[in-house]
Amino acid sequence: MPNDGSVLIVGSVALDSLETPYGSAPDALGGSAVYASLACSLLAPVRLVGVVGSDYPAEGFELLRSRNIDLAGLQVVEGGRTFRWAGRYAGDLGAAETLSTDLNVFADFSPRLPPGHEATPYVFLANIQPSLQRQVLEQTTGPRLTMCDTMNLWLNTMPEQVGDMVGRVDIALMNDAEARQLTREPHLIAAAEKTLDLGARCVVVKKGEHGALVVTEAGCRFLPPFPTTRLVDTTGAGDTFAGGMIGHLARTGDLSTENLIRAAGIGAVLASITVEGLGVTALAHASLEEVQERYHVLGKCGHIPPLR
Repeated sequence: MPNDGSVLIVGSVALDSLETPYGSAPDALGGSAVYASLACSLLAPVRLVGVVGSDYPAEGFELLRSRNIDLAGLQVVEGGRTFRWAGRYAGDLGAAETLSTDLNVFADFSPRLPPGHEATPYVFLANIQPSLQRQVLEQTTGPRLTMCDTMNLWLNTMPEQVGDMVGRVDIALMNDAEARQLTREPHLIAAAEKTLDLGARCVVVKKGEHGALVVTEAGCRFLPPFPTTRLVDTTGAGDTFAGGMIGHLARTGDLSTENLIRAAGIGAVLASITVEGLGVTALAHASLEEVQERYHVLGKCGHIPPLR
């Protein structure tokens, strides 16, 4: 059975072909569940649920296992091909141009929790179709904290399902454009407050290089970005942020508003590490000590609670 600080992470496991002004990487390890799990594993035990084909590289399994990530929930479809995405970044790396998306085995993904996983106390539903997020949530038994992420594709095609999921979790993550799209409210803080009205107890609006907003009924707090100057690849930064945030909450067991701010700060720090390398390369070599050091630097950039 999972211990009290374990985290269930459900999402995509992919192979990404990346092109940036600073280099390229064909068939690099990627996917929302991979970025989130690698970040979270520095802070808490992780149980990953996803699907890959038989072409998924051995080094992918080795990296995840080296971080003590439980792969009992990772389905391997014999003869199938792993989800693949190709994207190109230019300029300030603000957004990728998608060159191709091949869902492959991910198209028929039906998340199944192995025995014992349903009792995991912390649950992160990474960026997958809202109906699959709900399917996972319905398999869990009284988690202490739940968190979900989304993307503009689901808001364009199934906004009602996104709104329903936001109302079922404790923490809802989205970027600024998604918050405005979900609520049809142009003012960002008002959009976050309207998202709270759907049922979530906390809304975190990710603003990339401009930091993040953490909004609860107690008010709104702005988190500055970590001042990195080594921007190489922004793929997976949001997923890393999410993994770091829920990992800190699981590690501390403290769900107070003040600790939500700390958790978002940890997420921001981990995201700053991810963007300094192609794909997961920088994140794969991160350490808890580096995360804590960067958090203290972040604290000098804005008023965030010190780590305890």
